[in-house]
Amino acid sequence: QVQLVESGGGLAQAGGSLRLSCAASGRTFSSHAMGWFRQAPGKEREFVASISWSGAITRYADSVKGRFTISRDNAKNTVYLQMSSLKPEDTAVYYCAARRGGTTTLQSDYTSWGQGTQVTVSS
Repeated sequence: QVQLVESGGGLAQAGGSLRLSCAASGRTFSSHAMGWFRQAPGKEREFVASISWSGAITRYADSVKGRFTISRDNAKNTVYLQMSSLKPEDTAVYYCAARRGGTTTLQSDYTSWGQGTQVTVSS
């Protein structure tokens, strides 16, 4: 397993941007697909985006498609989530997750999770 630490969360205004980072420890990061999930207050955690080990395949939730971009730098053991055109409904705790194998949107497929980083978007 890999250990994951998210950073980059904070307060943003509607229409603004934030970039989240997720740093992974371990030598097997490049063999893991990565995902971002979020949990808003009073709601279940939901899929946001995922990326394959090579970066060639990405997937997005419909709610963020065209506004968020997931990327990774295997040399730095880091995955990113660039968030633009933020909306108040993007307010949530954002988690990164890792799994061996192909990219997937299912939370249950991921075996390693970070502690989360808070994103708050004001209107």
